[in-house]
Amino acid sequence: MSACLYERLGGAAAVAAVIDNAVDRHATNPTLSRLFCGRDLPRIKAVAVSIFSASLGGPCSAQAAGEAPPNAAMRVSPAELQAVLGDMSEAVREQGLGAIDVAQIVSLLYAAREPPPAC
Repeated sequence: MSACLYERLGGAAAVAAVIDNAVDRHATNPTLSRLFCGRDLPRIKAVAVSIFSASLGGPCSAQAAGEAPPNAAMRVSPAELQAVLGDMSEAVREQGLGAIDVAQIVSLLYAAREPPPAC
């Protein structure tokens, strides 16, 4: 398991597939759909791909990083957080990652629920 999560997932194409799948799930998830209604989903997906890539050890585009830094907090309710984690878990599993890698990704997402502590 020496490769980073980004590489184990399958690189850029796999990250894009996970985000595409997850955002589509979020947009139809009754708990999350109101957050995505009327939003520019292709733009959300593009930014999310870059941020997710960087959080997994892959590249992050300067444009996307400028729009939403990788350490930006997800400000969601506990129910919304559970829905996000569930949708992302399913999207990642569909890319063929094992339980340990899925758990690591869920842990990264869970940690993003709050802003980083002040220094």
